[in-house]
Amino acid sequence: MRKTICLLAAVLTLCTACEKGIPDADADVGDQESNVTLRFSPYVTESFATTRGGEGSSKPIQEVCSRLSIAIFNANGSKVVYKTQEKDDEGFGTANLNLAEGTYEVVAIGHNGKGTATITSTEKVTFPSNKMTDTFYYYGTLVVTDEPQEHVIPMTRCVAMFRLNITDPTPEIIKNMKFYYTGGSSTFSPKAGFGCVKSKQTEILEVNSSGVYEVYTMPHATTGTLKMTISALDSEETLLYEKVFEDIPIKVNNITSYTGSFFDGSSGTITANNFGITIDPTWEGTNNYDF
Repeated sequence: MRKTICLLAAVLTLCTACEKGIPDADADVGDQESNVTLRFSPYVTESFATTRGGEGSSKPIQEVCSRLSIAIFNANGSKVVYKTQEKDDEGFGTANLNLAEGTYEVVAIGHNGKGTATITSTEKVTFPSNKMTDTFYYYGTLVVTDEPQEHVIPMTRCVAMFRLNITDPTPEIIKNMKFYYTGGSSTFSPKAGFGCVKSKQTEILEVNSSGVYEVYTMPHATTGTLKMTISALDSEETLLYEKVFEDIPIKVNNITSYTGSFFDGSSGTITANNFGITIDPTWEGTNNYDF
């Protein structure tokens, strides 16, 4: 998403943490008031919100994300501001800046991971331990004039979700489900709006009573495919059951859901062509497969 922002006026307090070596935009201007206010508001599609128990449209950021990172780059490509916020911070989702007149590029990343997203440039964002969660972003151009400015900025989901629905009982000996998958990315290019690295992703999730497990990736284009190896492990991480899914279709802002019996004694490679496909809109849409 790229926009040119002509922002309007407001001054609020912002609690932030600053990246070492990158100044807070307010830090070097003394008591001078901020001249730019950015308010971030993730956009949630109606079908996604219905699944999550709400209505569509933009939602308060604290309802969707627990962490926010904001970076401002000047015309030379240098990062002049870097701010991070957490859900419990006062003013979460609002950035008050004091910037000289000129044209800037803005990158914002909202997610639910355990650590802070690192915004290296407009073309590279990484996440702690390459772990992915539901993630939203904004990329656009900011024009600062001599007038105070304010703007509400909609953020867009940039991940696809894979959901596993296990229909048979999970043996008590199974403690964790391991997901190893390739075809997506855990590094993101805000400028392009897609994943930018061929990642090998691993997620280990504790067994739960619902038998539903969700993992995320960033496609390299609007659509793509994953190869997914799912392993059931005991407390000693011994492999007891395993299935391999080839050519899993994924799409940005969509859920791909595989439903079936996992602990039936069988193991092997399963391709997407072996499944009947139904569509049940959640997020933007859900592709459902039985295995």
